[in-house]
Amino acid sequence: MDGKDDIKNFRFIKQSQTMRIFIWILMIFGGGILGYYLDSILFQNIHTNYIFHILSFFTGIFILFLMVKISKNTGITLAKYGRKGKLERLQTNVLVNQGVYKYMRHPMHLGLFLFPIGVAFLIASPSFILMIAPIEIIFMLVMIKLFEEPEAIKKFGNEYVKYMKQTPMFCFKINCLKELLKDIPKNSAEK
Repeated sequence: MDGKDDIKNFRFIKQSQTMRIFIWILMIFGGGILGYYLDSILFQNIHTNYIFHILSFFTGIFILFLMVKISKNTGITLAKYGRKGKLERLQTNVLVNQGVYKYMRHPMHLGLFLFPIGVAFLIASPSFILMIAPIEIIFMLVMIKLFEEPEAIKKFGNEYVKYMKQTPMFCFKINCLKELLKDIPKNSAEK
């Protein structure tokens, strides 16, 4: 691969990431609006139930806390093991299979799956919690399969194909979840 191909590939990945972030924001705001609309039809009296709102709010805070912790930990692991040389922020050029990545291929996505659920609880929308957030998570799984994995195969080649065969997409075993949630000092990202 020559330098021009590297630049083209980088631009494609950058555009792809921007598009995913845009879709992600649309899903959250759209889910909230649609959730409130459906709540007004399906759960008309829910907005006067203060106990539900208080419990839902604190549940949402807790879920979003877990999401941030998982995203932070996986980001630190990617920064520590996935970068060789000078790269733009959020970019990797080394396949990471250390830390929680030895248990699952997409731990950061697992954390991000908590985002729509956390927001749904935070705004206390039963429709968002029960219908919209699960649909959004399924959509995210499809995006991983259609975009993330092929990009990783293109980027890392047979090394990633081998990693796919050895490591599941997600893992919910106790040792894996402990690794996912353990405290990782931020300065451990420095080599």
